[in-house]
Amino acid sequence: MIPYGCQDITEEDIAAVVDVLRSDFITQGPVVGRFESALAGRCDAGHGVAVSNGTAGLHLALLALGVGPGDLVWTSSITFVASANAARYCGAAVDFVDIDPGTANLCPDRLAEKLERAERDGSLPKVVVPVHFAGQSSAMDRISELSGRYGFRILEDASHALGGAYRGAPVGSCRWSDATVHSFHPVKIITTGEGGMVTTNDEELAWRLSTLRTHGITRDSARMTGASHGPWYYQQLELGYNYRLTDLQSALGLSQLGRLDEFAARRSALAARYDEALAGFPLRPLARDRNATSGWHLYVVRLDLSAIGCNRREVFDRLRAAGVGVNVHYIPVHLQPDYVRLGFSPGQFPEAERYYEECLSLPLFPGLSDEQFAAVVEAVRLAVQ
Repeated sequence: MIPYGCQDITEEDIAAVVDVLRSDFITQGPVVGRFESALAGRCDAGHGVAVSNGTAGLHLALLALGVGPGDLVWTSSITFVASANAARYCGAAVDFVDIDPGTANLCPDRLAEKLERAERDGSLPKVVVPVHFAGQSSAMDRISELSGRYGFRILEDASHALGGAYRGAPVGSCRWSDATVHSFHPVKIITTGEGGMVTTNDEELAWRLSTLRTHGITRDSARMTGASHGPWYYQQLELGYNYRLTDLQSALGLSQLGRLDEFAARRSALAARYDEALAGFPLRPLARDRNATSGWHLYVVRLDLSAIGCNRREVFDRLRAAGVGVNVHYIPVHLQPDYVRLGFSPGQFPEAERYYEECLSLPLFPGLSDEQFAAVVEAVRLAVQ
């Protein structure tokens, strides 16, 4: 079975982890800071705060932005459930914005319409979470303009998009947002096994993120209430979490980060080959925003089911039977049973639902061989003819 995604681990990656195993610190040591600085530098951001996974990054970033009970967070329904769940961890309510039918990203036109209604109703969001789906940035300049008009904060979910860019700025630079969350799961652009990072240009926000990830504890005497008792002393300033990343994981991330350009170039080349090889098939890839350079986490196609004469499940089963590990990204979050119990229902976000009926993710990862690529294309041809 050719997987839809797969990590690429070298002997250099292994050696970097072994070096940490032989050092004095395997967690809460110096490698975490080096990884934070390196990734923040790569993203052209002022600060990076490493966390245990992307979901933890979303949770802490929303907390650091002041989200709590009584607040409202909006995001896209075409995303993994973590984007919405993180707001609920904070005690906030969640709502969704329908997608652009071309890119499958949060649609800025639908966002503008929803904000206008919300202003009249007195129900504006505190934070909007655009998801850079499949690796392509959302229309951040337009979302930022709306933020200035309506007063919401912006948290980018860039779990798919490391290595991408928008209007010449690296994804994660936070040029149009308060903070950006990255994920390092094995199928993502680089991996730490599990892991994530929040980038931001806000020094106070970065400090609060770093405190919240370690139980809300500080050893900075300038931040304490009252005098320190001595070098051993620490204070818990608020209720935090154990969301730390280890030095072992950070060493792997640092090593992988050194290959980011290689990974990005390979993914982009494979995407271009898919574009050419699949031309004329009864399907279409996601639309490309001319202002964005994708990180290419996923290569997603939308099937022309009327031309194929069957539903997506039949195409999916044919490809899996042929040894091609296609996948579906994603089931609209608002259709999940847990969200239906909150009051969401089919028909609320029609573009997201229409997208879900037609989408398939084809294998895309740096190690995809020419033979595997040819096998995927041939299997797709047979499955949709």
